Amino acid sequence: MFKKILPLNLIISLRMFGLFIVLPVLSIYALNMPHSNHTMVGIIIGGYAITQMLFQVPFGSLSDKIGRKKTIIIGLVIFAIGSLIAGLANNIYILLLGRLLQGAGAIGSVITATISDVVREEERGKAMAIMGGSIGLAFAISMVAGPTIAAHFGGVPTLFFIVTFLALLSIFILIKYVPNPPVIKHTYLENDKFKMFENRNLMKMNITNMLVKGFMTFAFMIIPIVLTKTYGWDKSELYKIYLPSMIVGILAMGPAAMIAEKKGKYKLILLLGVLFLAIAYLIIGLSKTYIMFSAGVIVFFIGFNLQEPILQSLASKYAKVHQRGKVLGIFNSFGYFGTFIGGFIGGMLLDIISLSAISYGIIVLCILWAIMIYTLDNPAKNKIAYIHLDNTNSAKHKDLHDIKGVIEWYINDTEKLVVIKYNEDLITEDELKNLIK
Repeated sequence: MFKKILPLNLIISLRMFGLFIVLPVLSIYALNMPHSNHTMVGIIIGGYAITQMLFQVPFGSLSDKIGRKKTIIIGLVIFAIGSLIAGLANNIYILLLGRLLQGAGAIGSVITATISDVVREEERGKAMAIMGGSIGLAFAISMVAGPTIAAHFGGVPTLFFIVTFLALLSIFILIKYVPNPPVIKHTYLENDKFKMFENRNLMKMNITNMLVKGFMTFAFMIIPIVLTKTYGWDKSELYKIYLPSMIVGILAMGPAAMIAEKKGKYKLILLLGVLFLAIAYLIIGLSKTYIMFSAGVIVFFIGFNLQEPILQSLASKYAKVHQRGKVLGIFNSFGYFGTFIGGFIGGMLLDIISLSAISYGIIVLCILWAIMIYTLDNPAKNKIAYIHLDNTNSAKHKDLHDIKGVIEWYINDTEKLVVIKYNEDLITEDELKNLIK
């Protein structure tokens, strides 16, 4: 498993590092450009997310048709062009264009779908946790590297040039080291194609991803502004809050992913994450000193890192194999819509009301969010049976559509397997083998 996913983890980590590295200092950089204000800064921070939102589903669908690797290359090329334009920008409108193009390379769901393709479902939780840990590590490094490089090596443009190089490096890694996914024969019924839109669990995960990313973007907008404008910090000092926040967050990430994936306690971890986010914004809203504000930031990153590693894995568990690219595309579109709203609406609100009032509104949203999460179904009851084709009667495969407890089935032609997802409370693996032998 590790050999299959490590190159993909490296690609997505480099890409996310490229997005994260500018976040700690981008709001200050954009705010100092001509014709800027908090609303425009919010658009710059979250603008890439609107194009991510628009292109996630097309990229996911395209990957289902022409292949994952070709689609990822297209996305990385667009991302590199956008990063280069942002680095060369001499006004806020060119910077916005670069950010929008960065977002148009919307390959996050395609990479996640590729990992889902090459890793068996019972190992997918571990694979997604590793991916989440890799992103978390990239996040932590970028929080320190961004302010440091920007302060000593040419400012924010240098960061965008580094991102351009990393995008091109990712293309090389993809071509050289990423394996081709197995050939899958989809065996779903034609009238089952669009039932993903009726899946209440997927919709709840979509909303969860939107809220997580929205609150994250708003946090990244206010942290540097508050610390530099209100408490007099220099931007080169921002690592003093980002570094401990990331360390604490990463320490929370491992146990959270383990409890969720191995114990099936997905809802518990998501609810704990919501609780920490609500407490974080309560502290931020009440803060009168930089120490109290910093405490709120640290609590925020604990809540964020509790949830982030399991979101993709959990969403993929509710998706059928032939829908995975589209489902994860929609899931990530909601996340990027949240990113845009967190920056855009957050920036607008900061221009007209206090940070305290915004924080209290977020707490109300967290209460409603927790109620929704509580109603999620637990996917831990679903199991996977792998039955070699030689041990089955192909004429009986179609009967699986009508068997109570069978959620989906398909043929992995590369490994010559019939793969059946089923609810262990309704049917056993031995019963399935007997039905199609």
